[in-house]
Amino acid sequence: MRHTVAPDPVDARLGARLAELRTERGWSLAELAERTGVSRSTLSRAERAEISPTASLLNRLCAVHGRTMSQLLSEVEARPAPLVRAADQPVWEDRASGFVRRSVSPPHAGLRGELVEARLTAGADLAYDRPPVPGLEQHIWVLDGTLEVTDRDTVHRVGAGDCLRLRVWGPTRFRCPGPEGTRYLLAVVLP
Repeated sequence: MRHTVAPDPVDARLGARLAELRTERGWSLAELAERTGVSRSTLSRAERAEISPTASLLNRLCAVHGRTMSQLLSEVEARPAPLVRAADQPVWEDRASGFVRRSVSPPHAGLRGELVEARLTAGADLAYDRPPVPGLEQHIWVLDGTLEVTDRDTVHRVGAGDCLRLRVWGPTRFRCPGPEGTRYLLAVVLP
């Protein structure tokens, strides 16, 4: 007898929202695959919550839909309250890459900024081929460990207590060189 595991509820809501966004634009899976560079089968599996999307996949989808990752994730979570208790801050994990993000201050109607606590395990390496929103303003404050951030062709080594400020126009990469993991606060401001 074959046992079917129910999809994670957040992945199920996320998949449904991704399918809605695609159909709102009148795109087929093939068209979306062409726009994102992600295979049709992977997109289909993500929409059906058969897989948990990686940070890289979500970034590509956010880019074509003109949203930040936090905006997309907030659309599948309950509407954020003005006061967000620590226990109520949504956490999302990309197990494949060793990336954990806590939405400390989720996007909210009328506000352009948000705060994200991020953790990368030693050796974790996240590459984004484009910003989710061109000109996105980011402030990256490293709390523990070391983080290497590549903005297009410039590599910044950011240590504990340091803050990197930039506007994102092209590819970026977040790498934890180790030997320990890193924890940083990411302030995101829409242009």
